[in-house]
Amino acid sequence: MTGLTYAQFLVVFVAPVVAALAVGRARRRESLVRTGGVGVLLVLALAYTTPWDNYLVARGVWWYGDGTVLARVWHAPIEEYAFIALQTVATGLWVQRLAGTPDPEFLPSFRHAVAGLLAGGVVGVVGVAFLARDATFYLGAILAWAAPVFALQWAVGWRYLWARRRRFALAVAVPTLYLAGVDRIAIAADVWSLSNRYTTEIGVLGLPVEEGAFFLVTNLFVAQGLVLYDWVVARWG
Repeated sequence: MTGLTYAQFLVVFVAPVVAALAVGRARRRESLVRTGGVGVLLVLALAYTTPWDNYLVARGVWWYGDGTVLARVWHAPIEEYAFIALQTVATGLWVQRLAGTPDPEFLPSFRHAVAGLLAGGVVGVVGVAFLARDATFYLGAILAWAAPVFALQWAVGWRYLWARRRRFALAVAVPTLYLAGVDRIAIAADVWSLSNRYTTEIGVLGLPVEEGAFFLVTNLFVAQGLVLYDWVVARWG
């Protein structure tokens, strides 16, 4: 058993961030409709991530240290589902704090929608190609899994996101860098370990590039989804 369990990792490194952002959100008294966007993303994140995550655990792409998890549902520990939920809420609250006022006058064109779909398709093609080799399997799984979501989000409003790129970049970068950093701590503590067979074994400051890619992709999911959600609500309003 390691000196840090998965539950302790969540309590120390993730839950306090969610609590702080939730307190700030309560003080700003955001509308229930806007707050509901985080709830919608939470349900979608769990539904879309659960099969993928469990498949990779069963495949042996990563595993957990002895005694570090409380119980499992399917192949993944219950803490894994909690992590998905907490990350979605934390990133969602942070994104909406920075998102600014939505622009209901923006209208996507068919040409830009097609370009967004094609860009998502390119991500998928690269991901599938990476799946063919063991060393790039995890990276390929991330990209292939991300592609349908990116294609949909980019088709709806990549130009809308691009027009807000500076604010949007900050909204994505902060949670991505923080979660990548604490993920490095968890790996060092053997809370979870990655397979040498299914990874490139390339790291940045000790963090496998695949883990950095995972947090970048998932935070993009949440950030893009909520910025576009606010725009859709503004349009309907």
